[in-house]
Amino acid sequence: MTESMRMTVPIGAEQVREARQILRKYKEGKANLEQKVIENEQWYKLRNWECMRKQSQEPDQVEPVSAWLFNAIANKHADAMDNFPSPNILPREEGDKAEAEMLTSIIPVILQQNEFEETYDVEADDKLKSGTGIFGVFWDGSKLGGLGDITVEQADVLSLFWQPGITDIQASRNLFHVALQDNDMLEEEFPQLQGKLGSSALDLSTFIYDDAVDTTQKSAVIDWYYKKRQGGKTVLHFCKFINDEVLFATENEPEKYPTGWYDHGMYPYVFDPLFRMKGTPCGFGYVDVAKSAQEYIDRGNQAILENMLENASPRHFIRGDGSVNEEEYADRRKKFIHVDGNLGQDSILPVQGKTLNEIYLAVLNNKVEELKETTGNRDISNGGTTSGVTAASAIAAMQEAGSKLSRDNNKASYRAFRKVCLMIIELIRQFYDMPRCFRILGEDGAARYVEYSNAGIQPQFQGVEMGVDLGHRTPLFDIEITAQKASPYAKMSQNELALQFFGAGFFNPQMADQALACLDMMDFDRKHFVMQKINQNGGMYQQMMAMQQQMMEMAQIIDSLRGVPAQPTGQGGARVPNPQKDKVDATESKVLGGEPMEDHSTRKARQRVAESTAPV
Repeated sequence: MTESMRMTVPIGAEQVREARQILRKYKEGKANLEQKVIENEQWYKLRNWECMRKQSQEPDQVEPVSAWLFNAIANKHADAMDNFPSPNILPREEGDKAEAEMLTSIIPVILQQNEFEETYDVEADDKLKSGTGIFGVFWDGSKLGGLGDITVEQADVLSLFWQPGITDIQASRNLFHVALQDNDMLEEEFPQLQGKLGSSALDLSTFIYDDAVDTTQKSAVIDWYYKKRQGGKTVLHFCKFINDEVLFATENEPEKYPTGWYDHGMYPYVFDPLFRMKGTPCGFGYVDVAKSAQEYIDRGNQAILENMLENASPRHFIRGDGSVNEEEYADRRKKFIHVDGNLGQDSILPVQGKTLNEIYLAVLNNKVEELKETTGNRDISNGGTTSGVTAASAIAAMQEAGSKLSRDNNKASYRAFRKVCLMIIELIRQFYDMPRCFRILGEDGAARYVEYSNAGIQPQFQGVEMGVDLGHRTPLFDIEITAQKASPYAKMSQNELALQFFGAGFFNPQMADQALACLDMMDFDRKHFVMQKINQNGGMYQQMMAMQQQMMEMAQIIDSLRGVPAQPTGQGGARVPNPQKDKVDATESKVLGGEPMEDHSTRKARQRVAESTAPV
């Protein structure tokens, strides 16, 4: 690129070199975090002795590894997957209700096409181990044969670099994503890189792998996101470069990208910290909380096992002038042991081992209990029982009460998932210009196929009123997150609650008003759905009663026209008993197959209506 071209191109080699300097500063500020993340991964893989081992210790020492910390993380991960999130899109205005319903149906399809359950699985692992899980939400123009579609991925915290000292990732001046790629693949994709690539000039921190990873023929591909103020709004720009070679930059194509890379103006990454820390968008995880207890559990086991081995393999004191053949004495296969001279009682003495005091076992068990308490991984949370508790329902209730930490972690994950869904909606608004087909499964399992585009969620012109331009309105949505796969206890309690409602007569249409008044004071999942059903049943019952009353009145009118005496009614329309007519009705009811009197009267009223309206 010549100097004249650099003056006309906003992003060139000079700007890239400045960006690389910023990246190095960001990397230096993130050094402690990277070291902690790599070490936590070793603890998770039960390689903690590699972190605890000291140079002065013997290489063949006993190094027992217990999986108490791993078990705590595995249980927290199981809780997270039991409560896998599902979005429900809610409109902010009545006119956007149809679009919200469509988005509620198609966003899960987009997530499923991106294998989001696996992505959520890996993100939950990172969150529990290192304290931070990261989602990436991008537009991939190569999908669907060039039509393009949304991509949701898990991002590695070691590959991202941001401004030190900020808590919200959106507040960073720049954001870098660095990935190592093979040189031959890069030269094939970008021919302008021929002969310009070597080994990576940027020393990236990596996890400790079991395999030997060769990076000599790889180059660091840097995605540089940065924000600028344009026309009173924040615009997100994007640049991809290798070394000093610019591969793509939105500022170099202003006609094609007048509003930047993404219209929503946000970095396409969502951070999900476990336990938050000031001055960083990352958090700390359960390894940081419990690795001290895990370390002393393993060191205690080490001391106990060394004591056991010491006592199980006896050792002896042998006098230098005792004249005992040590080789023959140590060889258990030898039947005879030769000695020179007299063998005294003090020539060879066994070393007396020391029995381990029970207090050390108590301290070790206390450390195990400490790890369980600090991680919220107590026995009852895993299905264990305590003294006096044997009923399954009581154990399940205690499990639910003991899962407060998991529910709190899940709520934090739901907040991150809500941001992911909002980014998906914004990408749909920006890129879904062409209709695309989705297969939607209804509650009854039946599939229906719908086409959807962004026409209904684009900014809408509000018209002109009294000569004033009312501008444009952008449909906005709120997102409610629910658990798609509830825990077994949650399902059981929900079923029990439904049976209790049934037993209390909540679904009796005659008690609809009382049931709705009671439900209004309660709080449980899908409450609005239950109230809607009861309200519909009550409304249908009222309509049926009104129709029955109208039919009885019509029957009386027809009887009066035909000269039949009117059936007397009491207060409130109640029927007054007539012994003679009741006897006739009872006889007719018996002949007709024992129909109830009221149903039979209704049937006779229908017959009279039919006779009066029949053609002569």
